[in-house]
Amino acid sequence: MAINQAAVIGAGVMGAGIAAHLANAGVPVLLLDIVPPGAPGGADDRSALARGAIARMLKADPAPFMWKRAANLVTPGNLEDDFDKLAGCDWIVEAVLEDPKVKRDLYQRLEKVRKDGSVVSSNTSTLPLKLLTEGLPERFARDFLITHFFNPPRYMALLELVAGEKTRPEAVAEIAAFGDRVLGKAIVHCKDTPGFVANRIGSFWLQCAAVEALERGITVEDADAVLGRPLGIPKTGVFGLLDLVGLDLMPKVDASLAATLPPDDAYHALRRPFPLLDKLIAEGYTGRKGKGGFYRLNRADGGKVKEAVDLKTGDYAPAAKVSLGSVSAARHGGAKALVAHGDRGGLYAWAVMSQVLAYAASLVPEIADDIPAVDRALRTGYNWKFGPFELLDKLGAKDVAQRLTDEGRDVPPLLQKAAETEGFYRVKDGRLQYLTVDGGYANVERAEGVLLLSDVKLQGAPLAKNGSASLWDIGDGVVCLEVHTKMNTMDPEVFKIMAKALEIVPKGHKALVVYNEGTHFSAGANLGLAMFAANVGAWPTIEDMVAEGQKVYTALKRAPFPVVAAPSGLALGGGCEILLASDAVQAHAESYIGLVEAGVGVVPAWGGCKELLARYAADPRRPKGPMPPVAAAFETIGLAKVAKSAYEAKELGFLRAGDQITFNRERLLADAKQRALELVEGYQPPAPVDLFLPGPSGKASLAFALRDLHAKGQATEHDMVVATTLAEVLTGGAKADFTEPTSEDAILKMERAAFMRLVKTPGTLARVEHMLETGKPLRN
Repeated sequence: MAINQAAVIGAGVMGAGIAAHLANAGVPVLLLDIVPPGAPGGADDRSALARGAIARMLKADPAPFMWKRAANLVTPGNLEDDFDKLAGCDWIVEAVLEDPKVKRDLYQRLEKVRKDGSVVSSNTSTLPLKLLTEGLPERFARDFLITHFFNPPRYMALLELVAGEKTRPEAVAEIAAFGDRVLGKAIVHCKDTPGFVANRIGSFWLQCAAVEALERGITVEDADAVLGRPLGIPKTGVFGLLDLVGLDLMPKVDASLAATLPPDDAYHALRRPFPLLDKLIAEGYTGRKGKGGFYRLNRADGGKVKEAVDLKTGDYAPAAKVSLGSVSAARHGGAKALVAHGDRGGLYAWAVMSQVLAYAASLVPEIADDIPAVDRALRTGYNWKFGPFELLDKLGAKDVAQRLTDEGRDVPPLLQKAAETEGFYRVKDGRLQYLTVDGGYANVERAEGVLLLSDVKLQGAPLAKNGSASLWDIGDGVVCLEVHTKMNTMDPEVFKIMAKALEIVPKGHKALVVYNEGTHFSAGANLGLAMFAANVGAWPTIEDMVAEGQKVYTALKRAPFPVVAAPSGLALGGGCEILLASDAVQAHAESYIGLVEAGVGVVPAWGGCKELLARYAADPRRPKGPMPPVAAAFETIGLAKVAKSAYEAKELGFLRAGDQITFNRERLLADAKQRALELVEGYQPPAPVDLFLPGPSGKASLAFALRDLHAKGQATEHDMVVATTLAEVLTGGAKADFTEPTSEDAILKMERAAFMRLVKTPGTLARVEHMLETGKPLRN
């Protein structure tokens, strides 16, 4: 059965977020909650909880909706007046109170109205499926499973599925396929055990980290510095993560696990009274949603000082800068150097992670069938760079097992098997394999339609490579251009590989895909390189970099083969300009795209101005004439607007109406490859476009608006210089006339000249330096 209509019952944070993400994927969804006590008879008031949830999400940041129009697909209602509408739903997600009786009572009502073959699932994070289906009819049990989303549902990729003994395999397969292909989720099939997979291990990690910090006298700041980036874990670490999810959640999770875990589970030995936690919660310090938590912002006397709590005294003090040899060692030697270090940070890291990793190794196959499922759960549910077993391989399974033995601690059988063989993962015959519970190895299988560059790399050498970029043969005549600099920024070495692609692809290949598996597609030009050149007055170096970028971007656009860009994450500045120069874009839904050069005091110079002008001029939905495209481009570029999703990128013109969107990150390369192959037959590169630009009269019109902003104090002197220069480029310069065409090459020449003028302007270098240090544009 196709899922054409969904429903979510429970309009709390999770329920509303799930509804929003269903709507993001284009699925109409009914959002129901109780009628508030004392609500009058009007339908709006009786559905106030659901309606209010939608309104809050439209204002929230980060936004649950990928674009505001998605909210139109969510219909608010209540459990009294609108319950019968559930009869038309294909999938009904329950997200109500974590109370088995409340849930079962709801299921009894649902069973009377739902249609044959519809699937009902619970978003419970703690309750076993057996308990939820107790006493319910066979028909209901066949169509019921647990679908555990992670918060926030739009941004967290993990979706844990738990099926019961009676659940139809077809129902599980249908939800798994829908979650994967439509919602973009990383599907992990879990056993019906407490905490499932991610929270079973994640909660143990949090509890262990807190206990060890208390008992070892480790500060909050040190704990997060040690158990964060050095291990490939987000910089929030442990205490920052607890602040993020809410301190008041910790006692509830602890109580649930304590009540449901087997008596011999290692979690029980970690349980301790935590008086400080109780005190913080009682005083409203519940984390970021409250007055603060383990960290807070002290805004006394108009200031904004980050403070951390003392775990012994409960007093707050300015957060201290961490200076640990173990953390420094990890910058060069990774996790292995961290746990081997003898300072308090290294000892703390080993104390925590040795317990966590041994615990994870003891749980397979109890919680999941294999180790890739566990690693996938922690990577996508907790944003760890490496899952527990991948991390054990980084540390060395043999070394970890030996150190545990030397300390007189138990070594789980699965860890012992890894220590005696080739680790938890190995590569054989170009395939990634994992250690099975019986001690053998099996191939890591990818779902149909998944193509990963990491797998391609195991099968052979690149077609071309330098320190900044590589070319890979991804099959069927398609070449992949991968940038692998820091933040995948563009530099002269990247341009060399782009030029190499222009040579290689026509000789035995058909198309080019621009793609990488980093966190971000590209943060644009290498600003550090540009700033170094500027500081030593090497202006020709900067001009050469601008000219070479223009040359290679233009050559890609006019190449005799199709070029498809496949962004995910940031695609800013020069990264955005690659998209604008491509024949098509296959964008991950979570792509954040923009021409942000004005934020550092320059203008787009690799074709961004002329490409956006051409897009706006050709868009049939936009007003015609020489001035509307210019005004729109001036606003978009001048304000350094960034689309916060692929859908918003279409609205801003960074993506065309025909560009396609992929929800599942793991399917992006295969989708982009398929799109490139579709363009091959009969392909002709786009012809150069002439633009009719307004010239000095258009610049004067924009200047008038700028003077008004300056007079109101909304634009600085430097802003005026940047904006005036941008206006000159977009209007075509002093000789432009809307009755005569301006060529693409002429606009490129103006872009290059404008960039060089601005990069030499006092104030620009300060903006670039600020961006490099903070990652944010300077706000005067």
